[in-house]
Amino acid sequence: MNEMKLYIPARSENEVFARNVVAAFALPLNPTLSELSDVKTAVSEAVTNCIVHGYRDREGEIQITCRTEGRRLHIEISDSGRGIGDVEQALQPFFTTLEDEERSGMGFTIMQTFMDEFSVRSKPNEGTTVTMTKCFAPEADGDADAR
Repeated sequence: MNEMKLYIPARSENEVFARNVVAAFALPLNPTLSELSDVKTAVSEAVTNCIVHGYRDREGEIQITCRTEGRRLHIEISDSGRGIGDVEQALQPFFTTLEDEERSGMGFTIMQTFMDEFSVRSKPNEGTTVTMTKCFAPEADGDADAR
């Protein structure tokens, strides 16, 4: 088992940094390029949600915790921002609170699609935590070229 914690300011320029750090942390698990892309996409969506929805137009911090367990990567991304009043509603595809900004409302749906396990905990005015797990395929003999 390995674990890391990363604290970054909730700024849009840190989204790429966050997804690349998580991808680098996952590399010892020898993921396929497709699996690594899934992780990077889900992390990008979660961090962007913290920036755009959690903190909206104010400063804040995003905490990212990653832990490996066998061939599984556990990721937790948290903010201490606005929070979500109705998580079930927020999980519905195309739901957005920022329609005037042309947001698609697909962030949570994308995270769920690309990860094997997904959950959201949130409280209004206290913040939101997204927990995701990616299970990497078992390594097969002679499969190293595909990785």
